[in-house]
Amino acid sequence: MTATLADPLAARDHARAMAGTVVEAMPVIPPIVDDLPAGVANDDLLWEETVAAGGYTSRRLARGSRLRLVDVRGDACASMLIFNAEMPTERLNVADTVKIQWNAYLGTGKLLLSDMGRVLMSILEDGAETHDAFCGTSNAATNLAKYGEGRNSGAFPNGRDRLLLGAAKHGLQRRDVHPCVNLFKGTRIEADGTITPLVGPYDAGRSIILRAEMDVIVVIANCPHVLDPRDAWTVTPLRVSAWRGAIAPADDPVRIATPEGLRAYENVEDYFRR
Repeated sequence: MTATLADPLAARDHARAMAGTVVEAMPVIPPIVDDLPAGVANDDLLWEETVAAGGYTSRRLARGSRLRLVDVRGDACASMLIFNAEMPTERLNVADTVKIQWNAYLGTGKLLLSDMGRVLMSILEDGAETHDAFCGTSNAATNLAKYGEGRNSGAFPNGRDRLLLGAAKHGLQRRDVHPCVNLFKGTRIEADGTITPLVGPYDAGRSIILRAEMDVIVVIANCPHVLDPRDAWTVTPLRVSAWRGAIAPADDPVRIATPEGLRAYENVEDYFRR
């Protein structure tokens, strides 16, 4: 096979013969699925992709878009960064997300806030309830120490370098890879301050739906949680879908749930008046 493909014409023919090949982990173009929520048509679908274990993905989404993540087999870990698409120096601030909402745990109705006091995305539905806003993601050094290998090109890629690859698709650099949230893998803070990882595995098919409250860039890495206690590098595929949707109306229950949240939405509305 190697000798044959050394011939450019044979290599071209082989590559063309792969057209139409379908594997589990790949984008679907054009995006077509049969399990969209009621009232959402395939014409509204913007993004459909399954991210492999150790993979990454990224996309720009318009304000109002819905993003659904599905833990296909119960052991995915979606480490996610969010940027203001128009001004990526504004990005997810995990510390503000926690302290401004007086709540350390993400779930339905919670907001993902920027460092400018605006809502980047909100959580509309949460069928997982195991998420983490404390630990960030793995890096080459942590994976090297635990698995004996941590390079991007190695057998056990790390979350930070995968996020870097996704961010680079939008002109961003290593300095732009900020602290992330981890979806589907949770943590619990004990009374003495100890962090207990809640990493499963869980039931297959758990999902979370988020709404973009600004035009955003979303970057996702699917690598094991940095505190996963298992000796083996373990993670399973993550499904990503997005579709067009309406922006939050004035009486939206998530928007008006708390005074702090309402102010963050008002900051968004002020931004779009400019």
